[in-house]
Formats: sequence, structure tokens, C-alpha cells
Amino acid sequence: MTDEQVLIPRHVAVIMDGNGRWAVERGLDREEGHRAGRHAARRFMRAAQARDIEAVSLYAFSTENWARPTPEVDALMELIETALLVELQELCRHGVRLKVSGRRWELPAPLQRALSNAEEATAANDDMILNLCVNYGGQVEITDAAKEIARLVAAGELQLDDIGPDMFGSYLYVPDLPPVDLLIRPGGDLRVSNFMLWQIAYAEFYPMTEYWPDFQPEHLDAAIAEYSRRQRRFGGLALDD
Repeated sequence: MTDEQVLIPRHVAVIMDGNGRWAVERGLDREEGHRAGRHAARRFMRAAQARDIEAVSLYAFSTENWARPTPEVDALMELIETALLVELQELCRHGVRLKVSGRRWELPAPLQRALSNAEEATAANDDMILNLCVNYGGQVEITDAAKEIARLVAAGELQLDDIGPDMFGSYLYVPDLPPVDLLIRPGGDLRVSNFMLWQIAYAEFYPMTEYWPDFQPEHLDAAIAEYSRRQRRFGGLALDD
């Protein structure tokens, strides 16, 4: 690959971390950090689409986030719902299709309705996919898929020999997404935090020290540039090994 060539990942996933710490360091309520994080998500989406990225996955709320203080959880639920309502026209204007990963049936009813309405309104869009991960956990997703496959086997609708990686992947929350190529984590931590464990099997990990509210398009460019420099072996050998 020459210096002029830039390899664009098909699917970029982001652990949107550091909102609370960003706010605390500025003497603000943690909720203000989450609001700032919403604006960062908009900047990221615009930058990703301008760079012809096919799909993005954003970690908005994990299955473990319910353990946070109730006021913060309530504020996050309201923020996600508001963002869906406010951003829906922009998603449609830019041809972005919304998909949702997670146990949505455990979410507050108004948020469930907002998610379903946004999915329906954007269903015909085909310029880019936004996979919004809400009440999501990678271990729970794999467990839910395994339960459904076990139910089908018990009912005689599947045989054990039918089960393989491709078939198993078809029972994930959003099975038609390409595998994650690039996983970005702001905030300085070096862990995947139970995010898309199946889909990131061979993703390139790009940590950032900056908090998510400080995200700018040049951060995405830096991540893509680093991604382009890496050799993806997928368990094999590179040509020069």
C-alpha cells in the first residue's frame, strides 16, 4: 500500500466513553457530559458518512449501565429518546438507516416507541447504517442467540450439525451487519467493555486518550490512517511473513 492509499473500513464501532469524566473535570453534572456526547455522535456520523463508511455502531447504553445512579439512568433514557426525535429528519435527509441492537423490550415504553418509529421511518435509506446499541451487552447478545438456537433444536427445527459460525451469527440482534473492522475507544481505557464480542473478533482496536465529547473529524481520520497501516492477517500470515 502506498502512502497515498487509504483503506476505508466498512464497519466502525465506537465505545462512546468519557462523557461523565469530561463533565466532572469541568465542574458540570454528568448529564451535561452525556449531552455533549450526543453532539460528538452527530459530528462522528457526519464525518463517517463523508468518508464513505458503510456502517457504524455506537454503544449508547450497556446492560451494565443500569447499575448507575437512577437520576443518571433516567437522564440517559430521556436523552436517547430526545436525540432520536430531533435527529430523525437528518438521518432521513442523509440516507441513514437506523438499526437497533439490544434488549429493547426492557427499555421504557416511550423509548421503545421512539426506536421503532425511527427504524420504520429510515427503513428505505441505503447510504449508511447506524446500529444503535441500547441496553446492549455482548455476552447477553450471544446468550440470547444461543437460547433461540437451543429452542429451535429442541423443537426439531434445527439439527446440531446445522450450527456453525455463520448460522450462529444469523441469530444476533442485527445479523446483516458486516463484521467490525475498526473499534474506536475514547477516554483512555484499554478494554472492550462487553461490546460486540462476536463482531469484533478480528477488529483493529484504536484507543484515544481524548474523551468522547471532544471527538472531532480529525480523530476519525487518525484512526483510519492507523487502520490503513496495519496488516490484517485474520489468523493467517501476511505476504511478507
